[in-house]
Amino acid sequence: MPTPILGLRTAIYKVGDMQKAKAWYSQAFDAQPYFEAEPYIGFNVAGYELGLMLDDAPGAPKTSNVLTYWGVDDIDDAVKSFLALGATEDEAPVNVGGEVMVASVKDPWGNVIGLIYNPESKLP
Repeated sequence: MPTPILGLRTAIYKVGDMQKAKAWYSQAFDAQPYFEAEPYIGFNVAGYELGLMLDDAPGAPKTSNVLTYWGVDDIDDAVKSFLALGATEDEAPVNVGGEVMVASVKDPWGNVIGLIYNPESKLP
């Protein structure tokens, strides 16, 4: 019997410096951690968990085959905000159909952060 999937709960980014990452993500997502115990720092971002974990192989390349998109109201402003904090552009904003726009940036540790503007997406 299959286990019912309840939906996404947590996006985790592995970082080499937990304290620097905590400061960076606090600014980037305008949120403070609600939980902190090595090797994990948890943020509540609009009801979703953003987690930071200590990267045990910080020199290893990061994979980009799985991408989590964080919803934004303005894709261009969101990308500019992340870039101003030291992120680098991964994928420039692009229309993927209708009014839906996606983009992605890389944090200072090489993690890909997806951003999406989708006025049709409604949360349950």
